[in-house]
Amino acid sequence: MTPDTALPRPWRHAPAPGLDRTRQAWLRRPGALTAGLRLLGEVRLSVRREAVEALPSGWAAEAGLPAGSPVWWREILMTINGVPAIQACSFTPRRASLGVWQAMRGLGQRPLADILYRDPRIARSGFRFGRIRVRDADGTWADATAGALILARHSVFVRLGQPLLVAEYFLPSFWAIAQPR
Repeated sequence: MTPDTALPRPWRHAPAPGLDRTRQAWLRRPGALTAGLRLLGEVRLSVRREAVEALPSGWAAEAGLPAGSPVWWREILMTINGVPAIQACSFTPRRASLGVWQAMRGLGQRPLADILYRDPRIARSGFRFGRIRVRDADGTWADATAGALILARHSVFVRLGQPLLVAEYFLPSFWAIAQPR
C-alpha cells in the first residue's frame, strides 16, 4: 500500500448505502478498533512500512495539511487468528512525529491505540468512509484478489494542534470472522 493506493475517492460522511448490519457496526465502531478485534480472536500486528513520505493531495485535503509536505507514514497489518483482517495507515507531519506525536515512531508491533486513548488532550474527529476496488492482486492489499471491495474509514486525532490521521481498511477476509455466530 502506498499513500496513493490507500486513498479511496471520494471519502463520505456515511458508509455506502446497502451495507449489512455487521459492516455498518464495524465501520461505525467508536473507540479503539483493536479492542473490538480482540473480542474476535488473537490479534497480531506487523509493521509493513514506516517512512517519511511526501503527502499526496487527496490525503492532504483529508488531514488539512499542505500537499507535498513531509509526513511520517506508518502502515500495519493486523491478523486475527492468523487471518489478514485489517490494514491501516497513519500519518502526521514529520515535525510532529519528532515532537507531539513522537511516540508514533517507537510503537514497533504495538497498535497506535496504545497512545491514542490515554491522553485527555487528544480529540478525535468524526469518521469518514470510503471503499476501494482492488485492481489486481499485486500484494498491495493482504489477502485481496482482483475485483475485491475493501471498505475503509478514517478519522483525525489532534493533540496540541497537531493532526494524526488514521485510516483503517477492512479486508475481505475480515467479514467472515466478524459475522455474528
